[in-house]
Amino acid sequence: MNVRKRAIPSWVTGIGGLVVLVGVWWILALTVFGPRGSGNYAPIPTPPQVIEALFTDGFAYYWRSFSVTITEAGIGYLWGNGIALVLSAIVLVLPWLEGVLNQIAVITYCIPIVAIGPLVLIVLGGAPAPGEPSATAVFLAAFSVFFTTVVGTLLGLKAADKSSLDVVTVYGGSKFTQLRKVRVIAALPGILNSLQIAVPAAFLGAVLGEYFGKIDVGVGPILVGAAVTLNSPRVWVIFLLCALVAIIGYALLGLVARLIAPWSTGKAA
Repeated sequence: MNVRKRAIPSWVTGIGGLVVLVGVWWILALTVFGPRGSGNYAPIPTPPQVIEALFTDGFAYYWRSFSVTITEAGIGYLWGNGIALVLSAIVLVLPWLEGVLNQIAVITYCIPIVAIGPLVLIVLGGAPAPGEPSATAVFLAAFSVFFTTVVGTLLGLKAADKSSLDVVTVYGGSKFTQLRKVRVIAALPGILNSLQIAVPAAFLGAVLGEYFGKIDVGVGPILVGAAVTLNSPRVWVIFLLCALVAIIGYALLGLVARLIAPWSTGKAA
């Protein structure tokens, strides 16, 4: 008699993995990284201590800073990806520009943000008004996503079926017509995947930009303040909230990708 094995749902394994991760964290916080020194300082707080810090500080405290950083990341995300998409499309019309664009993309990927940050700060000016987005953080958010989107878009635009391109050419279509009718559709999965990966990169770039932007409100300043005062629970709250924001943004773009290009997942529309 054949017994059919039932597959375990992905959400069950996800919850199980999360429980194991929290359990390991809790054990390490109580043992290897337990309280030390005269001030009873704990480098890794326990999960209850982190939750207590979250509710003690209050939602408004964190939202005031995260709203600014999310705004900076969003503006930088739109600019960086927008420029990358436009330049990638121009390459198809002017193929000789591909080498130049690839070189620019590689340069943006290889230059460390900590090296370019001070230069960006000098060029873009000083501190913004309290609660306003930092130009430095916006620029570094855009800088962080450029390489990924350029590479993903160029590869996607080149993935178009040659016979479909030939059909457009036979009927008198131009390269721009090929771009609209064939290449963009073929490239959608690659473009959307690149845009999805760019979400966490943009948020990270914005946070790093706040270290150089001389701002008072944002994730960067409260993270530095918590680290300087050795407020370990608050540091962990900020870390977990940053991870949560990045995961939510990544998941939302994944949902958009499934709605726009369902064939990219291998499922029928």
